[in-house]
Order: sequence, then structure tokens, then C-alpha cells
Amino acid sequence: MRIPDPVALAGSLVALDTRGGGERAAADLLAGLLDDAGFAVDVRPDPADPARANLLARRGDARPPVTLTGHLDTVPADPAGWSFDPHAGDVVDGRLRGRGSTDMKAGVAAITVAALRSDPATPLQLVFTFGEETGGDGARTLTGLEPSPLLLVAEPTGNRVLHGHKGVLWLRLVQHGRSAHGSRPDLGDNALVALGRVATALHGHAWPVSDTHGPATGNPGVLRAGVAPNLVPDRAELEVDLRLVPGLDAAAAREQVAAVAREALAGTGHRGLPEVEVLLDLPAVGTDPADPRARAAAAALGHDGAPAGFASYFTDASVLVPALTGDDGRAPAVLVHGPGDPELAHVTDETCSAANIVDATDALLRACAAAPA
Repeated sequence: MRIPDPVALAGSLVALDTRGGGERAAADLLAGLLDDAGFAVDVRPDPADPARANLLARRGDARPPVTLTGHLDTVPADPAGWSFDPHAGDVVDGRLRGRGSTDMKAGVAAITVAALRSDPATPLQLVFTFGEETGGDGARTLTGLEPSPLLLVAEPTGNRVLHGHKGVLWLRLVQHGRSAHGSRPDLGDNALVALGRVATALHGHAWPVSDTHGPATGNPGVLRAGVAPNLVPDRAELEVDLRLVPGLDAAAAREQVAAVAREALAGTGHRGLPEVEVLLDLPAVGTDPADPRARAAAAALGHDGAPAGFASYFTDASVLVPALTGDDGRAPAVLVHGPGDPELAHVTDETCSAANIVDATDALLRACAAAPA
């Protein structure tokens, strides 16, 4: 069997349009390679959309497998704003170009090629998912995963070794007001203005800071209100993205949001406080660098012993850790290591260093070889 070059495989994946769907094409491409290499391959289409699919691939049963994971979907990309085809998949000036090159088809390619190159006696479990960008939709549907001592996540880190990541809480705030004619706003209660005050207050709020994961953050990302300029809006919606850290769980974050809203609307004359709906709630992930499983794998990945770092984004690890925890209650150690540049994730004209893809493949191969017995 001819093992593909990781940069070329990443380019082939980038050429596939998996912007919020269509991941089955990428799963099938990888499934063929892994099946030829002797992995037991299981492509699991999404019952609601057969064009979407997760891919599981397993090999070896001598001991619990190391699990490597990545997602097959990407965020949208409007070609009108790009200087090249978002699905180019080519290498120019040493950089792979296209949507998903950094986040995270380069990481998926590195995992796959490392697995193909690894010792066939090394037990491995590869998990490639759909719908990660919208909150781990694909990972949530997975069943029957083998408990694992180590989970390697090839999300973009610039080939740094990170020991986990922040959690996420997406909230929808709904503010009710009173409609009136646009020429008499004094007779109404403008829900847009009320929720705008809350959005501004949340944007400027001082969130807690974790000694390990850094600061929690809040981003008011979506505001919907109104149907016409001559009508006072009586309803408004605000969607907020909160990134959680140890010491600030979802319940505590919701309490802070409620307190910020109360303060922002106090004395303004608006009717009531916004209702709050949870859209997504995923916990932070953190592994103790002293954990022997993490220490051995981190050394194999090239970690230089610097203080542990943690990603600001979330990953499927939030969903997969419980699924990979054994009957003894021992959760896997988690390391995040991938070739993409985190500063280039989701940007227009996304690219990834080709050299990083090669280096990440070699590092993941070493990590598999250093797996705990």
C-alpha cells in the first residue's frame, strides 16, 4: 500500500466542500486509505442528512488504544471575499491554501498519515467527526467507543503542545418590550435598545481569570430585532459566546450574565429582564502535565517542558472525554497538537504551513509509539 504524502492528502481534503455539511465525501476518502491499511473502518452517516458522516477506524486489541481525533467540517467561506478559490488545496510559497487548511484538514491528514505509518501492533482508534464547528454535533451521536488512556486532538496549535482548552457556553437572551409607532417612540419600550445596553455591558464585563486557562471571555455575536424602521421593536434576541475556565462553570457564568443585565437595565425604564436560553454548554478540558500518560506523549510530540498551555477554543474533546472514560472512572489524558495556525482559523484566505503538516505527522507518529502499555 502506498502511503500518501500528508500535505497532498490535506490538499485533497481542502478541495472537498465540507462547509457545514458534505463531510461524508471526506470520510469516504479517509476510509478507503485506512481500510487498505488493515483498520476496521466504520463510516456512520448522520440519519438526518446522509451527506454528513462520522468515521471510526480501529486497529489492535492488545491494550486500550490511543485515540486521535479531528473534525471534517469547516466554517463557511464566501468566495467573493477571497483572493483565491476557498477549495484550492494547492501549495503556494510553502503554504497550503483553502478553507480548512488550518482548521483542521491539515490536522486530519497528519493523524491519518501518522496512523498509516505507525507500527501495526500499536492499538489505535481514529475518530473523525462532522459538525464540530456547531458544537460537537457529530461527536454527540457516537456510541461504542473503546475506553482510551490518551486522546490526541490535532486542532490548530502551530505544533505547540497544549494540555486542554476552555469550555463554551452559548446563550440566547430574549428581551420583551412594547411596540409603538416610530414617530412616537416615547409610547413604546424599545427591546432592541434594552438588549443593546446589555450587549455593550457584556462586551465590557471583567470576566474571571484562571491560573491555568487564562481569562474567561464573552462575545455578543448576534443581535436580532425589529421589522421596520417606523415600528418600535417589542422583541429582541442576543446570542452570546462565553468561553469558560476552571472556576467559572456554566451556572456561575449564567449568574454573572444575569447580574450584568440587571445592572445595565437598572433605572432605564425598560420592562423586565431578558429571558435566557442555553444553546450550547461544553465544559473546559484540562490535563495535569504531571500525568505520566500526558508527560510521555507530550515529550514525544516535542514539548520542551514549558508551563502547560491551554487553547482558547473548544474541541470535540469536551464530548469525547466522557465517552472514552473507562468503567473504572479514569478519563483519558488530553493533549492538543496540530499543524494549523490558530490565528488563521476561520479567516479569509486561510492557509497552513506545509512544513508544519510534515512535522505534525512525524510528531503524532512518535506519540503513538510512546503510547502507554
